[in-house]
Amino acid sequence: MNVEVASNLPYNGAMMRWARKWRGRTLAEAADKLGVPAERIAAWEDDKDVPTVRQARNLASFYGREFLEFFYDEEPTIVEPKFVPDFRIHRGADDPGKNREILEIQRWAELQRINALELYLDIEEEPPAFPESLHATLKDDVEDVSATARDALRFPFARQKRLTYKERQDFPDFLRRRMDAIGVLVLRENALPHYGVSGLCIVQFPLPIIVFSAEAPARSAFTLMHEFAHIILRESAISGPERNPVGSGREKQVERWCDRFAAAFLVPREEMLALRPLPERPAPSIGDDVLSGLARVFRVSQHAMLIRLVDLKYVSPEYYWGVKRPQFLAEEAKWKSKGIPKLWVSRIWNKVGLLYTGLVLEALGTGRIQPHQAQSLLGIPNPNHLTVIRQEFGGA
Repeated sequence: MNVEVASNLPYNGAMMRWARKWRGRTLAEAADKLGVPAERIAAWEDDKDVPTVRQARNLASFYGREFLEFFYDEEPTIVEPKFVPDFRIHRGADDPGKNREILEIQRWAELQRINALELYLDIEEEPPAFPESLHATLKDDVEDVSATARDALRFPFARQKRLTYKERQDFPDFLRRRMDAIGVLVLRENALPHYGVSGLCIVQFPLPIIVFSAEAPARSAFTLMHEFAHIILRESAISGPERNPVGSGREKQVERWCDRFAAAFLVPREEMLALRPLPERPAPSIGDDVLSGLARVFRVSQHAMLIRLVDLKYVSPEYYWGVKRPQFLAEEAKWKSKGIPKLWVSRIWNKVGLLYTGLVLEALGTGRIQPHQAQSLLGIPNPNHLTVIRQEFGGA
């Protein structure tokens, strides 16, 4: 029988306590992660007991710190990233524990951007320049700005109307590749919804960052365009799924503009008017069958379709906010992907994106970086996995 025993290594319990609090973990959470009583964790922190090497390494990983820091005499100097403005408008947005997790996602995203910029230097290429035409303020008309965005992304509405069922399921990836081409680093972190976050945008040039999560495809497409609007406004932000329409705070104004932009991009006004003339006054409601039919025409979710119909004054806002929005959010919360990538390696580029993956492989292929560096940049522990990624990337 393989039994682990406590080590005699000179851990500093105070550093274990610091690491736990730095990451915003509780004793109970750490104990649950390691499968030991909370009293054991407390004893380690008070230098009354010591963990095994495996336990200490697992603890360091759970806290997001280096194992060797548990031997330090004092806390390391840490330069924290500047916290992106929090535009979430719902309860729990200021939860310190969740904020630490979001900060770590932000730190990871910013590191990918730094890596990407260094890779561009390695291969002696300039990163794509974000179009100067894509710059707006809250005073600008979302109809005009969304039309400019379609031109910049080279995505005419006629192409959207031709999307097949399979292409609609891949719609977020389609938009992601269009954003790659104009210098947006789009990353995916599926943990975002656990912290009440739908999307994260960090506006820095070159290579502004969007982080989104795995949602229903049509919802992900809306989230991507919402975060894209933040780049257009030059407004870094953490966005949440709950947005209260009441009030005049700047955060609410920005989120509302970004929602309207996303809806205008996905459902162009002129295309909608060609199908249905504007009524004299907004209808108090709309039938689910009619809403579903319009959503199919525009290849969008019913949620995005209704947002657009409210914005264009086809339907009363009260119907959306009071009746349908709670239903949509409940349905979206239950959504689970019914499939997994055909190739496990696609999970890598689902997370860091094809732009980033391609940069790593190009730098590797031209000898600018070594295989172990490519593994580190892509987060691949097994060198054989890197070989598979190089083989399969061309067909992505």
